[in-house]
Amino acid sequence: MEFYVGTADVAVIGAGHAGCEAALAAARMGCKTVLFTISNDAVANMPCNPSIGGTGKGQLVFEIDALGGEMGKAADKVMLQDRMLNASKGPAVHSKRIQADRMMYRDLMKKTIEHTENLSLIQAEITDIRLTDGKVSAVITDLGAVWEVKTAIICTGTYLDSRVIIGDYSASSGPDGLHAAKSLTANLEKYGIRIMRFKTGTPPRIDSRTIDYSKLERQDGEAKLTPYSADTSLEELNARPKLPCYIAYTNEKTHEIIRANIHRSPLYSGEIHGIGPRYCPSIEDKVVRFPDKHRHQLFVEPTGLGTNEMYLQGFSSSMPADVQLEMLHSMVGFENALTMRSAYAIEYDCIDSTQLDASLAFKEIPGLYGAGQFNGTSGYEEAAAQGLIAGMNAALYIKGKDPVILTRDSSYIGTLIDDLVTKGTNEPYRMMTSRSEYRLLLRQDNADARLSKIGHDAGLLSDEAYARYQVKAESIAAEIHRLEKIVLPPSERVNALLASVGEPPIKTGIRMADLLRRPEVTYELLAAVDPDRKPLSDAIILTVQTEIKYEGYIKKQLADAERFKKLEKRLLPADLDYTTITGLSTEAVQKLNKQRPHSIGAASRISGVSPADISVLLIYLDIKNRNHGEDAK
Repeated sequence: MEFYVGTADVAVIGAGHAGCEAALAAARMGCKTVLFTISNDAVANMPCNPSIGGTGKGQLVFEIDALGGEMGKAADKVMLQDRMLNASKGPAVHSKRIQADRMMYRDLMKKTIEHTENLSLIQAEITDIRLTDGKVSAVITDLGAVWEVKTAIICTGTYLDSRVIIGDYSASSGPDGLHAAKSLTANLEKYGIRIMRFKTGTPPRIDSRTIDYSKLERQDGEAKLTPYSADTSLEELNARPKLPCYIAYTNEKTHEIIRANIHRSPLYSGEIHGIGPRYCPSIEDKVVRFPDKHRHQLFVEPTGLGTNEMYLQGFSSSMPADVQLEMLHSMVGFENALTMRSAYAIEYDCIDSTQLDASLAFKEIPGLYGAGQFNGTSGYEEAAAQGLIAGMNAALYIKGKDPVILTRDSSYIGTLIDDLVTKGTNEPYRMMTSRSEYRLLLRQDNADARLSKIGHDAGLLSDEAYARYQVKAESIAAEIHRLEKIVLPPSERVNALLASVGEPPIKTGIRMADLLRRPEVTYELLAAVDPDRKPLSDAIILTVQTEIKYEGYIKKQLADAERFKKLEKRLLPADLDYTTITGLSTEAVQKLNKQRPHSIGAASRISGVSPADISVLLIYLDIKNRNHGEDAK
């Protein structure tokens, strides 16, 4: 029996990383928001790796913070180890990754949600999203509670009709033994939403007391720490207790055990039907795909300060529990290891993301949004980024304002969303730096310069945070200007300094900025011949040095981005019937009618739409504009 409970502006379904960011964004922008979760004890849970960030993912966390999101702030408070990946490479691919205390992160995020104005946390499974006149009007819980709402954001993660698989054992279940969301899929299919089936997996958790660390390689974090959030002080970050990770390896005995039992793997027996992530294969998949490799590297990672559970990164598996134990005991350092949680695979329902527009709203259902693994992605960071944008745009929809649309040249978040809504994905999507054609523009250190104004204009980033960014931006600009103006005459001191790093001497006066452009010269090195410089933060110094050293490359990417923007500004009518346009290929007509791109730029990124098809569309728009007495732009 149904019963009326209340009203809200925004309903968020699921309280994982997408749901938390979505609910916080909508509530902070002044909308009455209700956040539903299958368990209040699993808010912001980390069912897989106890870490935040990584290659391409660290950039997402910095961008979330620049827009006014929560993940970076929370991650800094629960950091157990800090590493900068790709530090030996160029700044375009530097990516921060931390080990996180997963219990502390969960508790901190839950507390933040419970103390946020306009936001209510409700333990309930949503089984029905109701439409009135084609628009979202209510959500219904499994107990029959009716909430009248104006928008709904689906952030179901890996819970939607999910099934856990370990060998020949399978059960309807979400992560960590929580029950699956069984009923919502049928409700969505009733509205014509296309559903897909994906799979992911997780390694075992090992009792730390049963690992022989003397046989493993210790890996400590960075001594020089970088916060994710502009709100975090270095003192606060350095005060965090630090824990080491360890490196381990599989061996030929491990691989022999896997090969001897491969017939028992649900991956190869046909038991698993969902499509798994290409970039995070199970250990049995790695052994089969790379038969000549004699060992695979694993990382032993702490999951928290108050627990003995250690996460065995790289050992994801769906093998039977007895085989998992045999595999584990075959490795050096794990001869007597005790498994506290077995590895498992999990299948779940998600959607064909091309049904969404760039605001993450469903094209055919006003007021309905999707975010996170529900949209076909993998990873906490990808989920949080989408949740933030969906929450912001749901709030702007309520207020009758234009949505926030991030472009590929503005952010990794824009790249992620554009890939999802224009190309779709046939496997769990993972963000990597290689997915962006504007990597040098989209660095970690300049996320605030790219996105703070957008977050502030939308009403999410506070006035205080935006003012702090503006002070930083002014300092960066002033220091770059100063270095461009200062001219150093040749001297023994300057040339000795250059010789110390293998750079040729100068014979005439040279601007300080030109010296900094030399490959081996750093801002720190020049301090010896630059006595008038003011003390600056490491964050400001990094951006100053990068902007000067890579000025030519940055200008080239900016020019490429400007050309891209011209195609993005050529808008396509939402109701355009592509069958009426002569000259388009049959495949292009089918894809364009199905995906309804908002611009020529978006159309150009759809698989199957050729450059010739784009030329036809441009001619069509030119003719249409001339017929309406407009100048083609």
